Amino acid sequence: MAGVSDRIFRTLARDHGAALAPSEMVATDPQLRDSQKTRQRMNHLGEPGPISIQLLGADPKHMAAAARYSVDQGAQLIDINMGCPAKKVCKKLVGSALMRDEHLIGEILDAVVSAVPVPVTLKMRTGWEPGQRNAVRIARLAESAGIQAITIHGRTRQCKYRGPVEYDTIRAVKDEVTLPVIANGDIDSPQKAQAVLAYTGADAVMIGRAAQGNPWLFGRIDRYLREGWDPGEPLASEKRLTLIQHLEHLYRFYGARNGVRIARKHFSWYVSAQGGDERSRRLFCAAADPVPQLRIARSIQFAPRHRDVKSDEKMAQTAVSIG
Repeated sequence: MAGVSDRIFRTLARDHGAALAPSEMVATDPQLRDSQKTRQRMNHLGEPGPISIQLLGADPKHMAAAARYSVDQGAQLIDINMGCPAKKVCKKLVGSALMRDEHLIGEILDAVVSAVPVPVTLKMRTGWEPGQRNAVRIARLAESAGIQAITIHGRTRQCKYRGPVEYDTIRAVKDEVTLPVIANGDIDSPQKAQAVLAYTGADAVMIGRAAQGNPWLFGRIDRYLREGWDPGEPLASEKRLTLIQHLEHLYRFYGARNGVRIARKHFSWYVSAQGGDERSRRLFCAAADPVPQLRIARSIQFAPRHRDVKSDEKMAQTAVSIG
């Protein structure tokens, strides 16, 4: 997630149970390779492996060159982004806009897979728009090209993040290919993760927006899938400590000026996800220095611990609603 899954967020996700945390989208235009933003997005110092770098582009030669460069910089896995629905991305005919050109997709996949000795994965959507769902055909192309796994966000580009997730399309892709398939889209609880896996037959789930301000979700899902029980949310004091550590890492990584700016959105996500008060959020976002931001974070009152363990009956209802 551009602007979200930087090195600080990726490390936080891994510390709380995520098995893999790909980088933010890295543009493959050679002219952008030495920019500060690109260097920060490719900074994986101290991260646990496997190191996955996600590439964004539409030129097969540039994509292949960027993949080789990424491996030289320590990437252990290359992820190709054909899922981003952002307007500024799609107007450049990259991200999910590529799903309208299956011939070009084939050229990109072939070029990147043949360029590097590490596994290459693909992130995509179900299609460009509801009348043009071609995820199954693209999955076949990916398998033929040597792609090692496919992540599918269960909406078309035109749907962005609105409307129901098309779990039927994810299931159709899983039925069609032998590759590992990773389901993505509106998975926001351990119970939902289990229901999506059962319905689609997918091999894993990917969590996006639901983890913003809620990094503990990864561990809860992992425990629920492995052991069958949900440990629930941590204590409010543990949440506050995680938030403070997150902010301190942001200030060190980006510097005080940029760190303060970037911290605002993360703090807002914590408040939204964990039941903090709106006044604290406004004061935090108005602060122009790490000191007052940290003072507000230390005093934030999150909602009490709540164990979100559903009954078998409710679990069954969740599964039915997915189907």
